Amino acid sequence: MTEEPTESGIADAGVDGVLVGHYTDAAARTGCTVMLFPEGTVASGEIRGGAPATREFGLLGVDRLVENIHAVVLSGGSAYGLAAADGVVAHCAEHDIGFPTASGRVPIVIGMSLFDLGVGDGSVRPTAADGRAAAEAATSSFATGPVGAGAGATMGKWGAEEAVPGGVVASTVRVGDLVVSVLYGVNAAGHVDDGSIGQSIADGSFDSWPENRPFENTTIGVVATNATLTKTECLLVAQGAHDGFARALFPPHLRSDGDAVVAAATGTLPAGDVDLDVVRTAAIVATESAIRRLPPTHPKGF
Repeated sequence: MTEEPTESGIADAGVDGVLVGHYTDAAARTGCTVMLFPEGTVASGEIRGGAPATREFGLLGVDRLVENIHAVVLSGGSAYGLAAADGVVAHCAEHDIGFPTASGRVPIVIGMSLFDLGVGDGSVRPTAADGRAAAEAATSSFATGPVGAGAGATMGKWGAEEAVPGGVVASTVRVGDLVVSVLYGVNAAGHVDDGSIGQSIADGSFDSWPENRPFENTTIGVVATNATLTKTECLLVAQGAHDGFARALFPPHLRSDGDAVVAAATGTLPAGDVDLDVVRTAAIVATESAIRRLPPTHPKGF
């Protein structure tokens, strides 16, 4: 298993056919990030945070009719930012991309938003035009850091004197011909932690439980792989990504978080060529590695 580092703030989408684009409003400190998928990409996903802001996430359920997705939109702006997905729907429709119906193709675009209204200019939120711009800018390589959906992201808000910058992070793991790539907008309440915070709780030296600010935190993103997977298998990979959250962030999945992951499989690696548990493990490793590229933080008084 080899992991490819993200250097100089530039990452590669990793999986052939997957494209990523950003729209960034640096002055308002908000934006959106769009991931476009090749035809036939199968996807599912899971939400573990208690305060999600999502669009069409219900379609990802393993009991739902539609198996394929065409795009995922990550955005700032909290629930307002979900409007960015409308522009991506329009972009896909113009290129005749979508789920076939008797009345034409309907693009399947999943939206997830994080809360960045408390930084920059909170009255400015990603729009449909911004989502379209990000889709039109999508390429196989992209910037990481305080860009796109991560332009106003912060983290380390659980009991800290002040938050520190989060942002867009990415990582790719390869196991033979298998490719597993992740992209996240990290706006976590929790801290990037090496296990020392939890250990201090276990040994009793952590004696001041911090307050948490509700509805201001979310880590959202996508696991993409070239493996051939069913929707149920994609769900298991998304669950592995959440395990990666729990390995890198403390505490994860709070009621105030909107933590959500989509797992998408393009299917260019033939079915049966790789074990599902290898894919899931690679998703855990890629997720933990990507988030740990952000600096460690600690609660006040730690």
